[in-house]
Amino acid sequence: MTSLRPPRDRRSVRRLPAALAGATAGLLLAGLTAAPAGAAPDGSAPPGARAGSAGPSRFVPGPCPRTPDPIPALQGARCGALTVPEDRSRPRGRKITLSVAVVAAAGRRHAPDPIVWFAGGPGDDAITEAQLAIDGGLNRDRDVIFMSQRGTYTADPRLTCPNIDEFNAHSLGLVYNAPSTGRLHVQATRACRDNLTRRTANLGAYNSLESAADYADLRVALGIRRWNVFGISYGTDLALAYMRTHPQGVRSVGIDGVLPPSLAGGAVTWKAAREGFDGLFAACAQQPDCNRRYPHLSRTFEGLVRKLEAHPVTTTVTVPGQPGPVRVTIDGGVLVTWLTSATHVAAGVPRSIDELAHGNPQRVAEQWAGGKLSPQAIGRVAHGLAFGVFCGEWTPYESEADVIRGGRRVFPSFPRSVLANAPQLPFLHADCRAWNVPALPRSVRDVTRSDIPTLVMSGGFDAQTAPSNGPYVARTLSRATTVTVPYVAHVVFADSPCAQSITRSFFDSPTSPDKSCLRGLQPPRFEIAP
Repeated sequence: MTSLRPPRDRRSVRRLPAALAGATAGLLLAGLTAAPAGAAPDGSAPPGARAGSAGPSRFVPGPCPRTPDPIPALQGARCGALTVPEDRSRPRGRKITLSVAVVAAAGRRHAPDPIVWFAGGPGDDAITEAQLAIDGGLNRDRDVIFMSQRGTYTADPRLTCPNIDEFNAHSLGLVYNAPSTGRLHVQATRACRDNLTRRTANLGAYNSLESAADYADLRVALGIRRWNVFGISYGTDLALAYMRTHPQGVRSVGIDGVLPPSLAGGAVTWKAAREGFDGLFAACAQQPDCNRRYPHLSRTFEGLVRKLEAHPVTTTVTVPGQPGPVRVTIDGGVLVTWLTSATHVAAGVPRSIDELAHGNPQRVAEQWAGGKLSPQAIGRVAHGLAFGVFCGEWTPYESEADVIRGGRRVFPSFPRSVLANAPQLPFLHADCRAWNVPALPRSVRDVTRSDIPTLVMSGGFDAQTAPSNGPYVARTLSRATTVTVPYVAHVVFADSPCAQSITRSFFDSPTSPDKSCLRGLQPPRFEIAP
């Protein structure tokens, strides 16, 4: 099972160090007042500095949590923990603990309304994404608040399942779409569930509605009158649910890599793949050198999917950190899912597809294996939260036939065995039958209607959440600013200095952000093989 999020470590795709763009300078809003170091703009104790309550939930300051990797952005952060009911229908029942970190505004002057970060996944920990936010300058003139969603890495209980991640790594040599692979996949899911039920008896309490209520309690417990929300990937689904169920105290919302709750599921991932692939293929076709060297790229790719699904190719590759050669099987499903992430490194994609078409699978196999075998792919994702969302909110309202129909609409030439497993979500309905949690009320799928100023950002190469999801969501957000950043893949804030600049401008002026940087953007220079 893979979740809808940007790759955990893009070095596994690029074989290059990740290079998040640094913050660019911008004008501060006139009228922001200076505050002494460590104090809120009004002179009171800053968020995270003192204890507070919100109904049955309570925040207590304390040490910053241990993270799987060092996070320089957390040095000097104000930290603590929010204790909340596991199940709000039983407020006096079992309590769980969510880690909180507040990173102060970088400048001496800052606005009184902080930004709270909603992580991707589902299943990623917001605290482990803090460096991404700070490297993008999100705290230029506002405090930024990170809280682990329930079940994630720095929460208690931690609902991670390394056995699923290890299965994904060990299955590299299996045929991706084979029924035998599906049975093993579901066995790993069932073993994960059995393990997690020893940590909590109520896996059905790990979902978007409970998480939204956690954030509503956090704002009150921290004593914040108004704040801003910024969500990426699955965090956009959560942000839209939060706007619908807890709009109080929300000044503005930014969402990047949009996944609407009303569409979430397998069919929309097929639409995303089509749009992201087409954006990349069109950019190649518009560059004379790329078009001349790799003509008809879309047709070549789709032909490869059909060919490899009928006759998978097996090869061996060398992966850093592995003791020996790694066996990798590439079928149609692998190729589709590989490309949903490879759009992050678009410059090399045409060459990789062309080499595969000419009998050399090494580049694709190395990138596919590198992602699965990266140390950062093991034990980080909270599968307990991910399946809570998938199985309580998505699969009850979308059948397996719906997924196939959604795939056939956009990829009519693909075999049924490929269409049955939506990109990033293989064997999802079978997994959810094993997970066996109750469906949330159908209202969890409601369209969000709001007049809260909202920045709706998408990437032109986003093959994980469709670029068209942005305008779809904005139709019912009366004060939305819709932005598509061309030539960038899923979660544009992570890779685009222009997107970072627009985001900071939006939080300064939520009804009139500066989008002028879009005019100067250029497509990547695609690699041309000798």
